[in-house]
Amino acid sequence: MLTIGRFAPSPTGPLHFGSLVAATASYLAARQAGGNWLLRIEDLDKPREQPGAADVIIQTLRHYGFEWDGDILYQSQRHEAYRAALAVLQEHTYACTRSRKGLPTLPSIRLRTHNAPICFSDSIQGYYCQCLTRDVGDFVLLRADGLFAYQLAVVVDDAFQGVNQVVRGADLLDNTPRQIFLQQLLGFTQPTYAHVPLVLNEHGQKLSKQNLAPALNTSARLQTLVSALRFLGQTCPDASEFATLSNLWDWAIAHWDISTIRHSQA
Repeated sequence: MLTIGRFAPSPTGPLHFGSLVAATASYLAARQAGGNWLLRIEDLDKPREQPGAADVIIQTLRHYGFEWDGDILYQSQRHEAYRAALAVLQEHTYACTRSRKGLPTLPSIRLRTHNAPICFSDSIQGYYCQCLTRDVGDFVLLRADGLFAYQLAVVVDDAFQGVNQVVRGADLLDNTPRQIFLQQLLGFTQPTYAHVPLVLNEHGQKLSKQNLAPALNTSARLQTLVSALRFLGQTCPDASEFATLSNLWDWAIAHWDISTIRHSQA
């Protein structure tokens, strides 16, 4: 079976080093398996979107030598697919007109959960289980402001694109049981999962656009990629050993070893 991986950034700002680490891991895992690697822009949350960020993300990935297969998928163009999935889930959902703080609000659509453990084996973090009712509760599929929730969109789009290998940051590890639950209800095949450790700043916070992580420097690409590979536990030569980005990617694909990544979430 052809391996299909993906990288799915949100256009809330430019890519930073943590983004590069996640993109690199997903790219190498797919390419070493002889598979396809897709690019998806998760632009559902318009209030948080930064104008022009999607184009900047795409250009940065090109500068770093990433090559994706097929067209870029934009979630903002996929509303009909999410509505169709919500209709299939109708018997498992209900309208919720109160917020978690008990204050009246517009209705959202929530999915009923159960307490049977949902478990999976993560290629980096190991065996992971969650009881949704106890640990998460009923979760939102359609927000009160009319926006589809990440959990629904990511499951629908992974199935639509045939994604069977998900490699991403460990901040999404505890989201995975919710997504597996949705896959089960919708009759979708479950991908394999690997959650790479998060890059932290000097304050111990996850590198993120919200924490003002600096944008990737496209003038020091070889050295930055070497740093990303070493963060991912790969024994990579110095940047001076590679004449071009293409040489570095060829080496990285040939030598990729997911088993050397630290079994930690940060």
